[in-house]
Amino acid sequence: MPSTPTRGPARPAPYVIAGTLLVIAIVMPLMVPTYAFAQPALFGIPFFYWYQMMWVLIDAGLLWICYVVVTREDRRRREVAREQRAAAAVAGSTTGSDGVAE
Repeated sequence: MPSTPTRGPARPAPYVIAGTLLVIAIVMPLMVPTYAFAQPALFGIPFFYWYQMMWVLIDAGLLWICYVVVTREDRRRREVAREQRAAAAVAGSTTGSDGVAE
């Protein structure tokens, strides 16, 4: 196993954003008393049903946003680790076989 990390340090903001969006996507459809009504109907469909179907689409959008945010952060962290490994390799190549800089 490599002794160098495969990812750089994490910034908490992207993960907080993703977590908040996931909480919204989970909690809002669970709050049944807020939408347990027949009116207003949409094309003859009671509010109770079309509201839930609306959240299916909203949740898909929120999950896509979470995926994009976390993927970008992962790419950034991998790039940082790559740069650190490259810098360590350059620093290691400037030292001689006895560990003293040439």
